Amino acid sequence: MKKILSVALTGGIGTGKSTVTSKFHALGTPIIDSDIISRSIVEPGKPCLDAIIGEFGKNILDLRGEIHRRKLRKIIFNDSEAKKKLENILHPVIYKEIDKEISNIDYAYCLIAIPLLIETRATDRFDRILLIDVTEKKQLLRASKRDKASIKYISETIKNQTSRNQRLHYADDIIDNNNEVEKLDYIVEMLHKKYLRLSESNKC
Repeated sequence: MKKILSVALTGGIGTGKSTVTSKFHALGTPIIDSDIISRSIVEPGKPCLDAIIGEFGKNILDLRGEIHRRKLRKIIFNDSEAKKKLENILHPVIYKEIDKEISNIDYAYCLIAIPLLIETRATDRFDRILLIDVTEKKQLLRASKRDKASIKYISETIKNQTSRNQRLHYADDIIDNNNEVEKLDYIVEMLHKKYLRLSESNKC
């Protein structure tokens, strides 16, 4: 069986990852969303949820027995040790599920949306890295408007993520999403064709 070309799509908060992902999907590209996986593996009855409760206590649950994400986020936001403990529970399972989904795809390539790709040191797991890039000023404006959150909160979130320069260092392909992108459809289509060609030639 020919190897599927795996393209990891990443970028910071407010860069437009969901918009770009939806455009690839419209062209027929199979999409694997790490955020969807991360939510599914902590549903009630799942081993990951039990492990998180064991580490952080039942106070992080809501009335339905599900994770109260705001409470958990507040615990780990400025506590690097607590954040590391949560990552050690979630990340191995998330990447195992990603590998499983890739193995079931019957297409030339697939796109894996992973916001924390660099932070989880997972760049070597994929054939190419596609970065959605914007300036920090754009991130602040877009994310605060989208999430109805304060500039201060979004700024703190950005500081807790990998820097823009680090992402640029790892990127194989870059979509500059700083402007109102009437050309975004064209850019995505060109990358789509590029990935199809790379898959055919096995020049990953």
